[in-house]
Amino acid sequence: MKLNKLTTEQRNERTMNLDTLPTIEVLKLMNDEDQSVPSIVRKELPQIEKVVEAVKRSFQCGGHLIYIGAGTSGRLGVLDAAECVPTFSADPSMVQGLIAGGEKAMTVAVEGAEDSIQLGEEDLKRIQLTEKDTILGIAASGRTPYVIGALDYAKKIGATTASLSCNKDSEISKHADIPIEVPVGPEILTGSTRLKSGTAQKLVLNMISTASMIGIGKVYKNLMVDVKPTNDKLVERSKSIIMQATECSYEKADQAFHEANKNVKLAIVMVLTNLSKEEAQQKLDLAKGFIRNIISL
Repeated sequence: MKLNKLTTEQRNERTMNLDTLPTIEVLKLMNDEDQSVPSIVRKELPQIEKVVEAVKRSFQCGGHLIYIGAGTSGRLGVLDAAECVPTFSADPSMVQGLIAGGEKAMTVAVEGAEDSIQLGEEDLKRIQLTEKDTILGIAASGRTPYVIGALDYAKKIGATTASLSCNKDSEISKHADIPIEVPVGPEILTGSTRLKSGTAQKLVLNMISTASMIGIGKVYKNLMVDVKPTNDKLVERSKSIIMQATECSYEKADQAFHEANKNVKLAIVMVLTNLSKEEAQQKLDLAKGFIRNIISL
């Protein structure tokens, strides 16, 4: 598909005089355009659900979720993957973000990287992709060769493939088992897909990673019980989570937090069951990490 045929590349009729508008009018226009994004994403929830179920299966058999893209799309994947480590105490390999051009491309455009089909395949070989993994190729245009190369390689070795684009009937959809298309329409600044398209992609990635982690027991009620307390703020948040999950005092939460070696989920089980650290860990292992399965016994 030619670039000028893509809705992400078309001109927005509402913003033809963008350069003449007062700042407040520019901001209002941006805000108005952004209002449409969630409802467009909502239409794709059945497809997003399929991806989440695939990711859960991957996690349950020791596989991984791999995001891969170029430019803004790639950066959003790297961001979501990185956030899974502190939020869910996920091993860094569990959710990975790959971007055309490597780490340098996070801050500086790497010329020609996204145009290489071979590079997408090579990056997946480098991380030793297996049939247990789920890969999500991300491209606002839906035509990035780097992403297509990655999807084709992943499919060849038996991994589950999904795609996320912002155009209908996109090229990458044809290369994925589970295509997600969120056609948000022309940007207020023609072709600047870091705007509405980027917002739509961020919403979808939030859904996929969060719902998948909920599905493997990393959430109790609406609390992030697998949070990794890597700084003072997160240490205090951890104690607060223990208090909220168990309705215990701050002192009790603090004690359990340290007895559990700063493992929030383990501390919660210890308080709820009045068991030792070792006994609580056994319960967690039997329940496959789901706190609710322990307290319902």
